[in-house]
Amino acid sequence: MKKRAIALVMAMMMTASLAGCEGKTQPAQEPVATEPTAAPEANNGTPEEEPVVEVAKADDSAVGNLISATTGTVKLTVWASEEDQDLTKGLIDGFKAQYPDVTFDIQLGACSESVTKDNVLADPTAAADVFAFADDQINELVNAGALQEVAAAYTYDVSKENVAGSVAAATVNGKVYAYPMTADNGYFLYYNKSVFSDDDIKSLDKMIEVAGAANTQIGFELANAWYLFGFFSAQGTDLYARLSSDGVTNECNWNEGVGVDIANALIGYVDTGVFVKAADDASAVSNMKDGKYAAIVNGTWSAAAISEALGADYGAAKLPTFTAGGKEYQMSSFAGYKLIGVNPHSEFVGWSMLLAEYLTNEESQVARFEARGLGPANIKAAASEAVKSDPAIAAIAAQAEYATPQRIGGNFWDPAKSLGEIIGNGNPDKTDVKTLLDNAVEGINAPVASN
Repeated sequence: MKKRAIALVMAMMMTASLAGCEGKTQPAQEPVATEPTAAPEANNGTPEEEPVVEVAKADDSAVGNLISATTGTVKLTVWASEEDQDLTKGLIDGFKAQYPDVTFDIQLGACSESVTKDNVLADPTAAADVFAFADDQINELVNAGALQEVAAAYTYDVSKENVAGSVAAATVNGKVYAYPMTADNGYFLYYNKSVFSDDDIKSLDKMIEVAGAANTQIGFELANAWYLFGFFSAQGTDLYARLSSDGVTNECNWNEGVGVDIANALIGYVDTGVFVKAADDASAVSNMKDGKYAAIVNGTWSAAAISEALGADYGAAKLPTFTAGGKEYQMSSFAGYKLIGVNPHSEFVGWSMLLAEYLTNEESQVARFEARGLGPANIKAAASEAVKSDPAIAAIAAQAEYATPQRIGGNFWDPAKSLGEIIGNGNPDKTDVKTLLDNAVEGINAPVASN
């Protein structure tokens, strides 16, 4: 460990700068990588289970050795989103105060997590030493040699202190390459407590029955491939839609096994007139406010609006089960995480890693939740009373057990959207369901033309 810490400090004598992100106009906060505007990038691998990772045990002596091996000023640059500037500045000040015997020059720049990859890959040697990014960018960053492997721990073990899904999202080929920062970009159930009981929301079949009796509806964006994934890749099936090993094309088998049963079940739900195709996020939330919908599937970005609209009747929970072919399945979902990475080209890799640990430790994740309402990836932070009392964050945490990090190629979105559109309209042409699925899968798995 001592040798590793010293080696990290001395590695790569190239100084990072703020080139590529400083001064960029930042978009408003929104879900990272939703379809179609934030379709996922090409990534290698598909982490589906808790990864097997090897990170050296945290060791106080490693920090001591890092300090002892440091001479002169430690110059670092950090990229964080525009919305995180004040919070990150405060955390950096706390980090510097923790090591008063070291002289730091840490510059903070603004860079949206959704475009970090593009700015880093434009010139990795000129990118920030430490940067936040959306997890669906990790494979391209690793493939370009732009992420330092988290092979050593100074203050805590990333793989043990964060939820499994976030560790999987930070892992490529069995190696951890980033520090989980948040675990709140996914979807779950919002519902009106005056319509549904806690037992009702466990089953979509029961919810449709109850909503029908109450003369209200359940909205679901069936024509949005990001949400449709939750049915066809449900827990308890052998179905999948994922990126293949080439990092470009997809592997999808929705037309096999229970795929036909699921498609028929969805068409049957639509035929009730209770389970309906929502147009988009905005209209779904609006219909929730107006009482047209008693439940929708959406994400944390809609929590404030729905909470305000429903007041004491505001509820959020994991996604329900559904029935297909006489069997019950648990709805799945895509999960998105925000991560912090370290640039291997940094002049101060060791200090960059220690700073990345600090920015993502339990206390910092709690501070991020309190300041921004962002869901922690840290297990202890997520278990705090403040986090558990937030209905939306608690719901996304409950759904995490059934969620999959988004690793999918660009050819997934349009065919899956078209399939959802047909299903959402009740299959008006009465096309053979197997044919519908065959056509969708053919498009999803289609080769990607080379430039």
